[in-house]
Amino acid sequence: MAIASVRPAAVAGQFYPADDRVLRTQVGEMLASAMPLEVVSAPKAIVVPHAGYIYSGPIAAAAYAAIAPLRKAIRRVVIFGPAHRMAVDGFALPAAQVFATPLGEVPLSRADWLALQARPGVVLDDRPHAFEHCLEVQLPFLQTVLESFELVPLLVGRAGTEEVAALIENLWGGPETLIVISSDLSHYHPYHQAQACDRATIDQVLMLHAGIDHEQACGATPLNGLIRVAARHHLKPHLLDLRNSGDTAGDRSRVVGYASLAFCDQVPDVSQQH
Repeated sequence: MAIASVRPAAVAGQFYPADDRVLRTQVGEMLASAMPLEVVSAPKAIVVPHAGYIYSGPIAAAAYAAIAPLRKAIRRVVIFGPAHRMAVDGFALPAAQVFATPLGEVPLSRADWLALQARPGVVLDDRPHAFEHCLEVQLPFLQTVLESFELVPLLVGRAGTEEVAALIENLWGGPETLIVISSDLSHYHPYHQAQACDRATIDQVLMLHAGIDHEQACGATPLNGLIRVAARHHLKPHLLDLRNSGDTAGDRSRVVGYASLAFCDQVPDVSQQH
C-alpha cells in the first residue's frame, strides 16, 4: 500500500469538540480534575466509558490520569469496543492504516494488523468502524497522556468470552502495551435504579466474575474477555470512578451508567512474608 488510508474522525463536533484547541483544553481540564490512582503497580488494562465527553468524559479521565505516569513506557494501545453501528461476526479490524482526530493522526501497528488478518474470527472491514464512536472518543485522551503510540483497534460483535480472551491474550504484550476496553454500563433506567444495577455489575467485575450481560454493559463481550485474562494473569481490578449521566449532564429519569477501572499487578503483602 503506497499511501496509508486514513479513517477520519466521525464524531468530532458531536461527542467531543472538533476544534483542536478547545478539545485540548477540555481534555486537560478533565485529566487535572481526576483523582489519581493510589496503587503501587502500573495499570496493564483499563475499562473506560464512551459517551459524549459532557456525559462520561470526567469518568474516563480517571483511568487516563492513572496511566499518565506511563507516558513514555506505553507505545502500543490495543482497544476493544462493541460494534454499535453495524452487525459484526467476530472481530472487525479496519483496513485503514491511520485513525485521525482533531489532535492529529494515530498510526495502526502494521505488524499486528497483518498478523490479525490470519486469525480466525477477525474480518478486515472499514464499514463497522466508519461511524463508530466507542474507539474514537478514547483517542484524544490517549493522544494527550501518551508520548507516541501505535494502535490496534478492534470492534467486537458476535463472539464468545473465550474467543475474546484468546485474542486479548494474543495481543497482551509486555509493559509497552496497554489494553483498553470501551464500555458503558446500564442504559435508560431511573437514576437510583441505575446506581444499584451498576454497583452490582462493578462488584462482579471487582471479584473477576465473568458473565456480565449486555443489559449490564454494552461492552459486556470484551469486558468478560478481559476479566478472564486478568484472572489468569493475577491482576487486581481497581474502581476509579462510578457515576452516571444523571451525575454529569443528564436528566435523572433515564440515565446511562459509566465506570472507569484499572487492572494492575497485585503487589505482595510484605508483612505476610516474615
